[in-house]
Amino acid sequence: QVQLSESGGGSVQTGGSLRLSCVASGLSFSSYTFGWFRQAPGKEREFVAAIKRYGGNTAYADSVKGRFTISKHNAENTVYLQMSALKPEDTAVYYCASGMGLITSTLRISTAYNYWGQGTQVTVSS
Repeated sequence: QVQLSESGGGSVQTGGSLRLSCVASGLSFSSYTFGWFRQAPGKEREFVAAIKRYGGNTAYADSVKGRFTISKHNAENTVYLQMSALKPEDTAVYYCASGMGLITSTLRISTAYNYWGQGTQVTVSS
């Protein structure tokens, strides 16, 4: 049974930082591409960042580029999202997702991912 478990969310002020973690179990970690998505109240789920399975190539939404960094630690089966210079518009529930066979053109598409975590809340106050 595949499980993705996020942690690290919380409340910070504008300009602050948080690091989200996603621990994966029940899958061959190095064979999967991982992504982070977020959903704010009343809005659709949107792509944040992704890291491909082999080579570790990354992709970011324009809104977070230069402020967020996605990384993974294969030995720990963990994916991270380091978030810096946080803004109130970053407030959302953040979800970790994983999938196989994703290509560059599908990294930003939520339906391309097979497994999802339960989400962790990030709140940025002004």
